[in-house]
Amino acid sequence: MADSPLTLAHWQSRAAALTPEGRHFIDGQLLASHSGATFDSVNPATGAVLARVARGDSADIDLAVSSARTAWADRRWRGQAPRNRMDILQRFADLMEQNAEELALLETMDMGKPISDALNIDLPEVLRTIRYFAECIDKIEGAVTHTAPEALHMIVHEPLGVVGAISPWNYPMLMAIWKVAPALAAGNCVILKPSEQAPLSCIRMAQLFAQAGGPAGVFNVVNGLGPEAGKALALHPDVAKLTFTGSTAVGKLLLGYAGQSNMKRVALETGGKSPQIFFDDLYDLDAAVDRAIGGIFDNAGQVCNAGSRLLVQRGIHDAFVARFVARTAQLYRPGDPLDPATTLGPVVSDPHRRTVLARIARAREQGAHLALGDTDTGAPDTGAFVAPTLFTGVTSAMDLNREEVFGPVASLMVFDTEDEAMALANDSVYGLAAAVWTADLNRAHRCVGALEAGVVWVNCFGDGDMTQPFGGYKQSGNSRDKHIDSLRSYMQGKSAWFALTG
Repeated sequence: MADSPLTLAHWQSRAAALTPEGRHFIDGQLLASHSGATFDSVNPATGAVLARVARGDSADIDLAVSSARTAWADRRWRGQAPRNRMDILQRFADLMEQNAEELALLETMDMGKPISDALNIDLPEVLRTIRYFAECIDKIEGAVTHTAPEALHMIVHEPLGVVGAISPWNYPMLMAIWKVAPALAAGNCVILKPSEQAPLSCIRMAQLFAQAGGPAGVFNVVNGLGPEAGKALALHPDVAKLTFTGSTAVGKLLLGYAGQSNMKRVALETGGKSPQIFFDDLYDLDAAVDRAIGGIFDNAGQVCNAGSRLLVQRGIHDAFVARFVARTAQLYRPGDPLDPATTLGPVVSDPHRRTVLARIARAREQGAHLALGDTDTGAPDTGAFVAPTLFTGVTSAMDLNREEVFGPVASLMVFDTEDEAMALANDSVYGLAAAVWTADLNRAHRCVGALEAGVVWVNCFGDGDMTQPFGGYKQSGNSRDKHIDSLRSYMQGKSAWFALTG
């Protein structure tokens, strides 16, 4: 009997036959960098080099922008009837689905995500995103306002032009497509600079867009390092908008680059330190703890809205911690990301692993109690693995409570009153997401109003669909992904006033 796609042997066989593409995709062609420079894409589970990736710089960005500007000027994309563009995006999604195994494998090998997650969680969300925004294309309406009889006033919405997108490595396809799909649906031309730590699936996506009938120059990918290709894209005077997901520090740099160049629009989603608040009247402690565990340990904690701050009311503290420790051992199995049974892959790279471990060491130095986690992950001897970690006895002043770790590390603080819980939750420069667990509807409603976060979940964590705008308050950024408002953010309004005669 042939190996099932759900076996380790199947994925090992597919991996052995895989030849990842590492060149740029510009004007419908695969191109080496103008300088000839490359960097290595490394499998974080094994340390093996997957591909030599073109290392773009300002010359490659200039070429991509020129291609996109030409495509914009001759209207080869925005000038098509809405239904034609809808059909191309739908074919794009179909091709992504037909190549699901290859795309999932690229994602797993490039950044360490378990293959089951890449295939069954990430990729379906990518397809939903493309199809949702395809269906939105002919739903954008203008307006004719009421004026005097001798005038006609119209308000129309038009695409911006060339959009630059810089996407992160934690969800390489999904975070990229949250930007690319609405920008394309609005009629723009796009240049994507994927993270240098996980670019391979994004290159393949651009090829599939072209295969679906997407015109050359409309969706370009330039690989490279942030200070080189990313900075050049942010500074380019012919880019009308820059959209970015990543660190707050880099987001601040991009705002500066926009000001130095052409005052381009900048949309930022810059991470967080999301609190999950557990009141002692919650419906089901076991279910709440399981969701708390998933909220911080899914994707090895490499999630911008990870629920890394656990605020637990004193009456359930001991039971919560005991359950958390026991269930984590049952739910998270580290191992080879190609094994469908693996539920915890490595972090994206060995340098990132060392950064996470340094933050763990710092928490211990500052007096937090290590309730779960050590250097022995039970995972393979090689690879950038970090054990699921829980600290209790955390205080507001500790670095662990204030700084984004971006790894499988949770901090737990105790509170007594609702007011105290809200104060602790809001005591952060971030405000991406939060969750409240309580059986009291009135309390839940009060907390939603009090929490300084762009997304608030009640008695759940991470739930939602494409109707849910995703983005944060404060230093978590200024943009919203998903939702039809995301498409509108890649457009601009035009007022047309007609003087009528006769």
